[in-house]
Amino acid sequence: MPNEPFEIPGVVRINAGQGGLKRIVVSLPQADAEIYLHGAHVTRFDLAGQAPALFMSKSSMFEAGKPIRGGVPICFPWFGPKKDDSKAPAHGFARLREWKIESITQPEKDRVVITLMLESDAATRAMWPADFVMRHIITVGAELQMKLQVTNKSKDPIRFEQALHTYLSIGDIKQTTVEGLANVKYIDKVDGARTKSQTDPLIKFTGETDRVYTNTQSMCIVHDDVQRRTIDISKSGSDDTVVWNPWINKAKAMPDFGDEEWPGMVCVETANVGEESIGLRPGQTHTMTATVRTWPSK
Repeated sequence: MPNEPFEIPGVVRINAGQGGLKRIVVSLPQADAEIYLHGAHVTRFDLAGQAPALFMSKSSMFEAGKPIRGGVPICFPWFGPKKDDSKAPAHGFARLREWKIESITQPEKDRVVITLMLESDAATRAMWPADFVMRHIITVGAELQMKLQVTNKSKDPIRFEQALHTYLSIGDIKQTTVEGLANVKYIDKVDGARTKSQTDPLIKFTGETDRVYTNTQSMCIVHDDVQRRTIDISKSGSDDTVVWNPWINKAKAMPDFGDEEWPGMVCVETANVGEESIGLRPGQTHTMTATVRTWPSK
């Protein structure tokens, strides 16, 4: 098998996961993780003795050409529907492509670093006429760090949107709050894309929530009262944070999302979208990083 050289005995193995899709499985004393090459998609990060950090839908499709629902999808080079092509895949093509393993290393006994790569080709250029190379550098240890690098290989400038669309596992959305976005303006996509301001220090959930918080580099803290823990999401190279929960009706409308799963998840997404989209000159590289840490509540 071509991936065998990347395996680390007792720590990293590469095998067929759900739907026969290839995955990387990391086993460390303090953490376990799983990454599918399909979409360079992190589907699992569990710290020893704690509930899973990431939510995965039991109805997710693990099929070529279909997105995986849950974990950390990569949105690129557009976010949501493509503005000039309603038939293009939502959130871009990066989450639908099989990425290549560039390297897997264990720099320390309690840390593994995985680098996956995606390059432009005729299929990507048919949807988005640009030459690029992307790397997703995933570090598994006491925390989960995801570093998304995009390099412009074109002769002309490029502009793109991006997100690490992180689904977090929680006990009950009605007993969960998100801290860190006080006084930040946001676009409320549930209310006609109106611009509002987060007046309450804590985001509380009472219905469908789909907000793009703009011009913010703040760390967010998810307070999960049911599981008695907090989840920190810090970031760099990102000016937007998206907060999302589909609630009842939207959950029922999604074929790859269980009707009753919405109380157990919240998305806190590291992003650059809309007016904060990224422009790169030829040869330039942009790096966006998201780090997830979980802590028992005091």
